[in-house]
Amino acid sequence: MPSYTNTFVSKLPEVPTSIFSVMSTLAIKHNALNLSQGFPNFESDSKLIEAVNKAMNDGKNQYAPMPGVFSLRKAIATKMENLYGVSYNPETEITITAGATQAIFTAIAATIKKDDEVIIFKPAYDSYEPTIQLFGGKTIAVQLNPEDFKIDWKLVKGLISDKTKMIIINTPHNPSGRILTKQDMLQLETLLKNTNIILLSDEVYEHIIFDGEQHQSAALFPALAERAFITASFGKTFHNTGWKVGYCLAPKELMDEFRKVHQFNVFSVNHPTQVALAEHLKTPNNYLELNSFYQQKRDLFLSLIKDSKFEFIPSKGTYFQLLNFKNITDESDYDFAVRLTQEQKIAAIPISVFNQHKLDTKVLRFCFAKTDETLKQAASILNSI
Repeated sequence: MPSYTNTFVSKLPEVPTSIFSVMSTLAIKHNALNLSQGFPNFESDSKLIEAVNKAMNDGKNQYAPMPGVFSLRKAIATKMENLYGVSYNPETEITITAGATQAIFTAIAATIKKDDEVIIFKPAYDSYEPTIQLFGGKTIAVQLNPEDFKIDWKLVKGLISDKTKMIIINTPHNPSGRILTKQDMLQLETLLKNTNIILLSDEVYEHIIFDGEQHQSAALFPALAERAFITASFGKTFHNTGWKVGYCLAPKELMDEFRKVHQFNVFSVNHPTQVALAEHLKTPNNYLELNSFYQQKRDLFLSLIKDSKFEFIPSKGTYFQLLNFKNITDESDYDFAVRLTQEQKIAAIPISVFNQHKLDTKVLRFCFAKTDETLKQAASILNSI
């Protein structure tokens, strides 16, 4: 009998293991403080954990409805109405997902075909481009200015063609910590009027914005909302990234297509967790207090390293802070990140992996969603370099 010969061609031949997995594995191996991967090292609200246990004990252990538990979809609709004054129908325009990454994947899978072009802004979350590629699309990447990460909308306008199917934005922006302003969103709205271009708005850090700034959701701008998939993450909001629960908002026409893929991808999401999150959302302060909570951590971290050799501009959102090390070494950001983990016992993410053509600007990303003790330990290490 002839033996099987592997002759298939990879659909993602140039996609390596995620840098998050690489650096977290390295951090474990060298017993380093892990400020690389974006997860808190403190516990979620005990009341939320108790609510999950209660839901399990109440028998909410079988399949949830495909689009999500209705009470949770209703709570999300109420939140959007209260925060932004916009109305999403919980029956037809909100779907609960297995984290925001699945929501992003599903939105792209449902809409992008061979040779469709998708405009993204780099540095970009590393799931965007492989997913576009997986479905035959072509990524049109715009490299943001590494000094301020502002978008040149005139440049974007020049990149739009009859093949442009989607634009992906991310605000607050990972990894830079920058935010899109109202003026940015108005320019994007003008750009997309009278086109059939879909917007995918990654808003997973919507509740983590600093210095009194306001989140400019795509939902606030009618000509954007009518064409937008908006993705969000409960893991980022409630300190439980391992639960992998998020959601997607979209007009019914788009959501119908989204659910066609969703039902054959994950079908439904963890049932007792959804029940608990619906209850937790009934208290708005559970998410409205995040801005001040994380700003305190940002301010503590930056105050502790202000006399170090690292340079920085304070993050405006997310729980990430970029540090420039040009005054320390000429090493590549990747090599420096590896050496920091191995020798100094602190792990960070090199930004070049998110940039166009791996542009190296001597910048590392550090996560400050950590206990104050961890941040003080991290600062002590950074100050010694």
